[in-house]
Formats: sequence, structure tokens, C-alpha cells
Amino acid sequence: MERQKKEVIILGSGPAGLTAAVYTARANLQPLLIHGPLPGGQLTTTTDVENYPGFPEGVMGPDLMQMMEAQAKRFGTEILTDTIEEISSTGSPFQLQGTNGSYECDTLIMATGAKPRLLGTPGEQELMGFGVSTCATCDGAFFRNEVITVIGGGDSACEEANFLTKFGSKVYLVHRRGELRASKIMADRVMKNEKIEIIWDHQLKEITGTKKDGVQSITLSHSETGEEQTRETAAVFIAIGHIPNSHLISSFVDCDENGYVNTAPNSTRTNIDGLFACGDLQDHEWRQAITAAGSGCMAALEAERWLEARHDG
Repeated sequence: MERQKKEVIILGSGPAGLTAAVYTARANLQPLLIHGPLPGGQLTTTTDVENYPGFPEGVMGPDLMQMMEAQAKRFGTEILTDTIEEISSTGSPFQLQGTNGSYECDTLIMATGAKPRLLGTPGEQELMGFGVSTCATCDGAFFRNEVITVIGGGDSACEEANFLTKFGSKVYLVHRRGELRASKIMADRVMKNEKIEIIWDHQLKEITGTKKDGVQSITLSHSETGEEQTRETAAVFIAIGHIPNSHLISSFVDCDENGYVNTAPNSTRTNIDGLFACGDLQDHEWRQAITAAGSGCMAALEAERWLEARHDG
């Protein structure tokens, strides 16, 4: 099988990867973007996106990603579907082995994102985007004056619960233990917020609703006794963390304890020369489409400069 050789390969087709593709393509670097069987990243599971600039009426998540892909293609990005199984080189040129082919590149931009941790609860996947969400800042405004439920007990869950009180008439925070795992300052904010009711020692057992009508209710079970209760709610926000998709490079690229790629300050550079990481793969703080796109732009510009310096040298 002949190995494709490129100056730039981008892995991932979310906002970070596609923005990197637009910028590298406009720099005449003829990038190759490779995505897996589900292109578009996490936004493809989001119905309405109202906080991405340039869309005053909002835009459907899949539609936004299709427009980004069309823009990248317009400037000459080659896009392939393949599952990369191994990145064997720890420096430039990088060797990539996929299910359908093998590839080589001088610079590698990793934009493989992260996936939210889910519970596997009945109704969770079926109603994702229809009342079930993993992003309060993305979807909270859709549930004004409604009862909202947040699942989790860490900083992310507490932050989302506090944020959602801006919209919801009431916010349930469901935690499987008898005390929060969050930092003291975050826990105190939740405890003092009159719109938040903490349901201690309970786990989410089922989410009930339909795609047409959205979420209607949840069933909870007591962590010790197993006793069940049902609560009416219009939305369920799962806030139990994310898993960065760094498994392909974590053996040779510097990552933090949770698997997020460490990059240099104000940069997308990694500890491997010529390898850049952008989007949710290295951002555990903001995790927004617009910040992912911004870091994709940074990665493209840094890759271009890296190649120029190499050629000049």
C-alpha cells in the first residue's frame, strides 16, 4: 500500500480541525484532514447552536459543521475518512497507519477532541440533544423557567448548576454521595444558591421523554437502599467530566493526569517538534466551539511558521 505524503495532516473534523484546515489550505500547504466514521465532532450531537458568532438566528450543529467542511474544501483541503490506529513516529516526519491507508507528514495537527463521560442510563443517548446535554453554556438558554437537573458532584457539575439558575426556575443537583467532590468555593456557591436543591445519595436510573416532546422526567435510585423516586424535569445535564481522545499520542506526547495534551503557554506546540494540539484535546477549561476554532487557527499558523523556519534552515 503506497504511503500518502503531505506537509500537513490534521486529525479531527470538529471546529478546531476544520479551522486549521481552512488556514493551512489558504496558505497553500494542501492539507490532508482525516476523520473517523462520525465527522464533525461533538457539535453533530447538538441540535441548535445559538452562541456561535455570525448566526443571529442560531444554526443546527450538523449544518454548521457541513458549512465549515465546505469552506475547508473550497480552499483545497483533501478530506478522507479513515480510522488512524497508530502514530509510530515520535518526531517529524510522522508516520500514521490507518485502517484504509498509511500516511506521512512533516507537521501533524491533532484536533481529535474529547468525549463527555456518560452514564449509560436508559434514555441518555436516545434523548441527547432533545433535553439531555453535556454543555450548560451551549444549551441552558433553551430551558428558561423550566425545572433543570444536573448530574454530578465535582467542580464542573457545581459550575453548571450555578450557571443554569440563570435560566431555570429550579435546578436539581443529583449526586451519588453524601458530600460534594467539588472545591470548597464551588460547593459553597451551590449550597448558598436558593434555586438549587441537592439530591444527596442518589443515582440517575432512567430519563423519560421523546424526541418530539423532550425530557419529561427522571427516575432516581438511592445509592444505598435502592429506593426509587421520580422527578419531573425538562432537561438533564450530565456533568461527570470528559475523556480527551489522546490515546494515539499519549505514549510520547506530554499529557496531564486526565489525558489532556499539555501545550506551551499561549501556543498549541507540544513537547514533540512539529506536532501541534488544538481544541478540546488540550482545552479542559472552556470546551466551546468558538475557542476550539480559535485554537485551530493558532495551530495552523504555528504549523505554517514551523514549516517556513525548517525550509529556510
